[in-house]
Amino acid sequence: MTQEQVPAFRTLMKRLECGTVSVPLDHRDPGGRKIDFAVTRLAATDKAHRLGATAVLPGGPGNSGYLDPILRAALRNEEMAKLNERYDIIGFDPRGVGYSTKVACPTLPGGPQEPGALTKEAARKIYDGQVAANQKCGGSDAAFLGQLTTGNVAKDLDLVRAALGERKLNLLGFSWGTYLGMVYRSLFPEHTGRAFLDSVAPPWTRFDEHVKDSAEAAERDFGRMAAWLARRDETYGLGATARQVREQVAQLVRDYDKSPKTYTDLPRPIDGSAVADLAKRNSTEWVLAGKALAELRTATGTNAPPTVKELLGASMMGTPVPGAPEMLNMTMNWAVACNEDSSRAGFDTAWRTYQELVKRHPATGRSWGLGVMCAGWPLPVQQATLKRSGGSLVLAGHLYEFMSVYDWTLQTRRAIGGTVYTVADDVHVSTTRVPECAADVVRYFETGRIDRGCEGSAIPS
Repeated sequence: MTQEQVPAFRTLMKRLECGTVSVPLDHRDPGGRKIDFAVTRLAATDKAHRLGATAVLPGGPGNSGYLDPILRAALRNEEMAKLNERYDIIGFDPRGVGYSTKVACPTLPGGPQEPGALTKEAARKIYDGQVAANQKCGGSDAAFLGQLTTGNVAKDLDLVRAALGERKLNLLGFSWGTYLGMVYRSLFPEHTGRAFLDSVAPPWTRFDEHVKDSAEAAERDFGRMAAWLARRDETYGLGATARQVREQVAQLVRDYDKSPKTYTDLPRPIDGSAVADLAKRNSTEWVLAGKALAELRTATGTNAPPTVKELLGASMMGTPVPGAPEMLNMTMNWAVACNEDSSRAGFDTAWRTYQELVKRHPATGRSWGLGVMCAGWPLPVQQATLKRSGGSLVLAGHLYEFMSVYDWTLQTRRAIGGTVYTVADDVHVSTTRVPECAADVVRYFETGRIDRGCEGSAIPS
């Protein structure tokens, strides 16, 4: 949100209704323990032509959606604001997040690894530490954490629909919210209206396959970045062809893994994983990422180069704004991901997979780390069953992005049906941020019709 948007935000906040709905912790025991599910509503401004209610399904898992009626709809741009004319916009904090009932694990997953190339000995320490953290977290409040699943959030949401007196709920989902939309639609087809899902999740929940597909897509997208940088070799000096840029960046990864650099104004040293992170940036950051990579080629001194600090410093800090609503709950993220992950790799498998990943993806592979997020998670695997239904569904896939790989959109269509809407960019959940695409989204909710796609975020000139 920009400073110029603050007055409009305050005006919208005065219209925002807030409340809680009491839901069962365990939906199989509706008479048992209850928890609070925090909900907001921004009522339609054109009540005479109101079409219903649209719930915004947040990403994560673990992201707050409490302010989404304002931030993702009414305040996003002029086109998206039109959605609120004929629809109530519903936001919520999923169970485990923000103003809804939540718990905090005593230890968060993983810590920063030692800088430099990852050795098998260091990987074993990371793995053992992750197993210990998972067992400590999963055992801290198993009764609550075991109920943090996408299916339970979907069931919570249907109780919200009933409490609001809506016969059907329309869905606008982002990232993990697309999977939540798939699950809600599978459980409650008779209560689902129009659904637009942006940056579509796969119709399965395996962490190892997720990383494998995403890593391949990230390296492919770096090929586009490398070609863009090569056409501007006079500016960046990273190579006059895409192949030269690839080789230069892969060499930077190796050099910084061999000799990490410590800067007085960054909390952690720069190693190959940080270089690979820069190579993984989407097209909206190619200008800055190119500058940062160029700076790292010739960096000297004790202070970080300015663009390196700008791009990597903020991600290293991660300090929340005091007094602001919680925007991401890592315990909920952790628990949902691990409750639904059927891979839970052992060390030998994880180490072999990591080595293959780094070898196959020399520019970006180092940014992924050891894939052991759910190793040793002590609670049982709980996976939702997706089903086809005849309702209206649009799956917005982004051709080049890696966070939600385009092929996942096609896999999901094969699994549950729907219409594919192709966004020709590499930017996660960009559809409602780009006015031309947002106009298609609003038109869909008003008419049920949708074009085949849009250009999405523009590549920098």
